[in-house]
Amino acid sequence: MPMKEQQRQVYRSARGKEVDMAKLSLKNELTPAVGNMKVNARGDKLGPGGVILPNVAPTTPATVVPEQYAKKDVSNMDPEGNE
Repeated sequence: MPMKEQQRQVYRSARGKEVDMAKLSLKNELTPAVGNMKVNARGDKLGPGGVILPNVAPTTPATVVPEQYAKKDVSNMDPEGNE
């Protein structure tokens, strides 16, 4: 079975011109976004002067599950909920 061709996002403008959205986004992926959110079109964080900051992994500790939420043995439990 032949592979399905990837569907392009080509739209027609109000003036009748075709606009290829995928090509447009690739062309402008390093351009800083408009607004107060210091990122480019790709989502990279930007530092002073528009320099792309390295991607830093979050350093949050692993989630600890309290005993009350830990898995409970229900094999010998009453179906009515009485323990």
